[in-house]
Order: sequence, then structure tokens, then C-alpha cells
Amino acid sequence: MITVEQVRALALTLPRTSEHLIRDRVKFRVGSIVYVAFSRDETVMGFAFPKEERAALVAAEPEKFHLPSESDMRFNWVHAWTEALDEAEMEELVIDAWRMVVPKKVAAARLGDA
Repeated sequence: MITVEQVRALALTLPRTSEHLIRDRVKFRVGSIVYVAFSRDETVMGFAFPKEERAALVAAEPEKFHLPSESDMRFNWVHAWTEALDEAEMEELVIDAWRMVVPKKVAAARLGDA
């Protein structure tokens, strides 16, 4: 199980990230683009994820991942149950979500990509 504190510890090390509390929901964003957000009760973590790959992710592990509400299906977004994630999975999901919203050279500088 992962917590908001674990995500915060990672997210705030990622360049251009800021944390916001919006309608009692913790959100991490770059500029105005949210890349990770939690439900009010912190049992669900939403994160940026390619639309074309999300059905396969949910189908592969439906006990861990689920689609967002119908109104959020237009966004590059997926949900995960926080109790089903371990720290390594969370780190991968958060970093990949962040990578989707920053310029390639910012991600490369932080992650050491060539």
C-alpha cells in the first residue's frame, strides 16, 4: 500500500512539480497540468497515462487499475487502488506520468536519458 506522503516525497523531487489541495484532493501538477491526484479518502490515485494503452493496463490487472469516470475518459488518465500498489510500482507510475507533462529535455535532464 502506498500513501500520499510517499508520492509527495517523490513528486516534489521532480522538476517543475507543485502540490495543490483542490476541493480536499491532493494534486501534483506541472504548470496547470495535473499528472497525479488522489481521491478525498486517499484510496485511489489517478495518474496521467496514454489513452491508447489504458484498456490493456486495466485488463491486465483489474484488481489494481480501473478506468476513470465517464467524464474523465477524454483525458490521458487511469486510476489505481492505493492499497494494491507497492512503492516500486508507484514510483514508475508517477515518474512516467510526470514525463508525459514536461518537455523531453527536462525529463532527460532529471532521469539521465540520452
